[in-house]
Formats: sequence, structure tokens, C-alpha cells
Amino acid sequence: MVADCGANCARWLLCLANFIFICVSTGVLIVGTWLAADKASFINLTLNITTSNYSPASPFVSEDAEKILKEFVEPAVIEQAAYILIAAGAFILVISFLGYCGAIKESRVLLTAYGIFLIIIFALQVALILLCTLYKSQADHHSKGFLKSTLSKYYTTGDNKDAVTLSWDLIMAQMSCCGVDGYEDFRTARLFVEKSSAEGLGRQVPESCCILTGDPLLFKPADPSCIISPTQSNSYLSTGCYDKFSFMVTENLDLVIGAVVVVAATQLLAIIFAFCLCRAVGQERDYHYKY
Repeated sequence: MVADCGANCARWLLCLANFIFICVSTGVLIVGTWLAADKASFINLTLNITTSNYSPASPFVSEDAEKILKEFVEPAVIEQAAYILIAAGAFILVISFLGYCGAIKESRVLLTAYGIFLIIIFALQVALILLCTLYKSQADHHSKGFLKSTLSKYYTTGDNKDAVTLSWDLIMAQMSCCGVDGYEDFRTARLFVEKSSAEGLGRQVPESCCILTGDPLLFKPADPSCIISPTQSNSYLSTGCYDKFSFMVTENLDLVIGAVVVVAATQLLAIIFAFCLCRAVGQERDYHYKY
């Protein structure tokens, strides 16, 4: 065990931080695996816990909340969310395991691997920020193209919404916007057009593009005719979500910069602690080898 006070502090800080990440990532991984293996039991358990008359949570769950919950536990939404949780949980678990075991066992190999992984992640983040800054127009073009492709390929309406559709609905309802650049984006959304034709209502936009009443998560238009005849007064048909998001980032630039600085500083501290501890372990072993 290293005798240096600074190295010991670095060791226990790394142990504590990575132990917390291991616990969180293990929980995420377990939930993701459960959803992927048996989503039916998760859906039933979630609905039973929250909507059963005998559940302790039932007094706090209104009818509106039940409707919202049922949107989130659609099988398609659960299945797609499961793979995202598994990937994120596994990635964080591997990195945290290297950091925790390297610190607790004072292993130079594991600490070096942990530090290198963090350096790679940090370098990728810096490269992404620089590329987005230097090539802003190209980044905007590709970002819009990707977002529009998710709308045109996957966005639908009616029952059995998938995770992409539900995500877009949440974004549009919360940000008060419509599509990537406006309501015209839904004219090229193949599944949306097919479902709208089958409905026979003459639907032009989804409910989430409208000015909503009540809880935004219920997607209930203040003007029922909005989905058929969207106007500036009853919808956000000309307000694209991409421009709205860019405006929000510009308006809250101080918060964005602060968040980036905090994340970067945390990663740099973890890298410095890992290599300082690694160096202290090496010096300690060299001392014992000589004497």
C-alpha cells in the first residue's frame, strides 16, 4: 500500500467514485437485460404497481398519469430502450471496473488502462466540440439530415408508438415546436402519411405539434381541429425544433459552458489521479525492491 498521503487520497477518491458508477451501471444493465429478455413481465409489473387499487402508489396516480405511463410501456418503446440501457450500462461498467480494481488493488496495468480509456473519451469529446465549431454549417446540415431521416423512416401515429415516435412527441410537446424545420417534414414521413391516410381524418400534423392543453405529456390539442388545419394560432407549424434548440442553447450559453467545464474537469481529475497513483505505486515498489 502506498504511504504517500496525496496518493492515498487519490486512491480512495477513485475507489469511491468508481464504486458508485459500478452500482449505477450494474442496475442499468440489469434493468436493460430484464427488458430485453422479458419485457412482458416488466410491463405488467409496472402497470400493476402504479395502477392497481391495492398498490401503495395508486392514490398518487391519476387517470392522466395512467395514460402517460401506458404510452411509455408500449412493447416497441421498451424493446428499443432495453438495448440502449444495455449498451450504456456495459460501457460504464467496464470503465468503472478498471478504475475501481486498479485503485483498490494498486494495479499499474489496470490504472494505466483506465487512464488511457478516459484520455480517449476526453479526446473524442474535444475533437467533437472542435469539429462542430470549425465546421458548423456542415455539422448543422448533417445533424438536420439525420434528424429528418428518423422522422421520415420511423415516425408514426396512432397506437403502438415506438421509441423514436414517442421521443419526437416529447421533444415537440416540451419545446413547443414542430418537426425539424417545420410541419412540412411530416409530408415525407412515410409511416405517418400511411397511418394518417388510413385514419381518414385528413391529418396534417401530429397532436404534439399543436398548442396543447393540460399536461403536455397527454398530447391533447387545445383546438381539436389543429391536426387537420394547423395555423399559426393553434399550432407551432412554422417553428422547427432544430432552430428552437439552437436558440435555447444560445440563450443558456453560460449554463452549457459551465456543464462542459464541470464534466471536463471531472474527467481530467480522474486521469490525473489515476496516473499519480500509478506513479506512486511504481515508486513504492521500486523502494521495496531496492531495500
